[in-house]
Amino acid sequence: MTKQREYFVPVFVALGVVLGILIGSFFGSRTAGGRVRVTKSSSNKIDDLFHLIDDQYVDTVNISDLVERSMPQILKQLDPHSTYISAADAAASMQDLKGSFFGIGVQFTIVDDTVRIIRIIKGGPSEQTALRPGDRIVSVDGQPYTGKEVTNEETLRRLKGEEKTQVTVGVLHSGARMPENITITRGAVKVNSVTAAYLASDSIGYIRLSTFGDNTKAEFDAALAKLNFEGFNSLIIDLRGNLGGYMEPAVMIANEFLARGDLIVYTEGRKSPRQDYRADGRGSYQNLPLVLLVDETSASASEILAGAIQDNDRGTIVGRRSFGKGLVQVPVQFDDGSMLRLTKARYYTPSGRCVQKPYTPGQEDEYEADLILRASTGEYYNADSIKATGEKYKTALGRTVYGGGGITPDVFIAQDTAGMTSYFKEAYMRGLIAQYGYRFADNNRQQLTSMNNIDQIAAFVNSSHLLDDFANFAEAGGLKRRNLLLQQSGLLFREFITTRVIDDILDEEAGIRYANRTDHCVLNAIDILRRHASRPLPPGSVRKDIIAWSATGPTALRLHGAHISLLPPSLSPITVNLLYAICPTQTKRNSARKYEA
Repeated sequence: MTKQREYFVPVFVALGVVLGILIGSFFGSRTAGGRVRVTKSSSNKIDDLFHLIDDQYVDTVNISDLVERSMPQILKQLDPHSTYISAADAAASMQDLKGSFFGIGVQFTIVDDTVRIIRIIKGGPSEQTALRPGDRIVSVDGQPYTGKEVTNEETLRRLKGEEKTQVTVGVLHSGARMPENITITRGAVKVNSVTAAYLASDSIGYIRLSTFGDNTKAEFDAALAKLNFEGFNSLIIDLRGNLGGYMEPAVMIANEFLARGDLIVYTEGRKSPRQDYRADGRGSYQNLPLVLLVDETSASASEILAGAIQDNDRGTIVGRRSFGKGLVQVPVQFDDGSMLRLTKARYYTPSGRCVQKPYTPGQEDEYEADLILRASTGEYYNADSIKATGEKYKTALGRTVYGGGGITPDVFIAQDTAGMTSYFKEAYMRGLIAQYGYRFADNNRQQLTSMNNIDQIAAFVNSSHLLDDFANFAEAGGLKRRNLLLQQSGLLFREFITTRVIDDILDEEAGIRYANRTDHCVLNAIDILRRHASRPLPPGSVRKDIIAWSATGPTALRLHGAHISLLPPSLSPITVNLLYAICPTQTKRNSARKYEA
């Protein structure tokens, strides 16, 4: 046995020498000149980089945290809408699209470092508890919760949670000296896509869509059924402020208004063959007079719906140029709960245009500043300032539309600047108007809750020394009193504060209904529908007795062509008619967030 071992010793030694040479050569080549070399292809560089940092970096590094911070930077080099969402934020980001979340079912705001309950959400877990509007949350699960640590994000983190879990909140009721502890079992809380559905005038229906999610089509159908019961015969769909969401609900809603075979939208990408989405002819409202409202914050799925209606010449688009997002993202879920939204294709309206506005990969700040640029060029106030840089396309009737930068409306409505002053802007941006609206509602809640309609509440709010009281409140909040500017913006202050109080005391739809009474976009849409003028005309056609709305009311005009726009209130009817007589187709001039848990 000993002899056999001695026999194999030289063999083992030789193998050891060879192996040592190979290992030495390998590591020598990778560390030649004091540098670590990676032999894999460039596609694996990022993997290699993280491994090398973890293995050799001078200090200890949290690789998981490094990956989380690197992902968004990598995606920025692709396009503005390919994004990475951490596991902590993924659930919240999907809340509006999924149509519900798990929480206690309250709408709240933060005033003076304290959570204030604005509304108990119908059907939510808190509806069956002693919580009521005006309550202040001063503790959560036995721990004091007031002061600088109170933020919207932290409040959402504490009040939301897994279904059937419990949270105990200490609430101070209005007029009470000691807080009451209320234990609530978290449950499903509905997030509405349709925030208003009512008869705006006579038999003209109005529906506001805030997003496009899982429940949007069902809510939209319910809104139509409600309006149908009330006897509507024409419709306004308000997409202003709607940032989009899922494409499918937009396609299904468009299907309600288009004829069989009409193209709604198509998508196409490098790895995604063209896919057409067409109307199936089963829509119940194919002949219903229709107007859509859009603005600079209408994006994505909102633009799909508006583009389908415009390109098929099915209705009139009223407002300002939309945002310009024509990229389709596919969600990719990671094992840790984080999510990637990767752009897979572009969508195109029926005429073949992509409304995606130009972007340079990596220049995210420049892309996000586009809305500010529009303001600086006067686009919000003058239709002639809209820069149509994309290719020209034709609608079904031969009207010219443009790609590469949103949906340009058929009827331009300028942003209302009547009564706008620097004092009002500062008060609004600081959240003082919203805070004061809540304070007014809270201080007068007993009287206000006995009122059950908009007009009663509006009369009560405006019967008080509202402007003077607001100015004192704002000054205490750090905004210097400006009496002249306060009077110049008096009407705006009254409208905004009254809207906030109505929203607080009644509901969101009531606030929207009140605001719409003086909204130029809504008033213009109502006028178009009353005159049976919602169907666009072919180029060169004559439509008589067009009404253009100004801040002082409607002015009768005779217009050759199909384009009308808002005119400055300073122009008299005689001047307006003269301008149109001289140049009929070129006169286009014009005069505290809430959270749910």
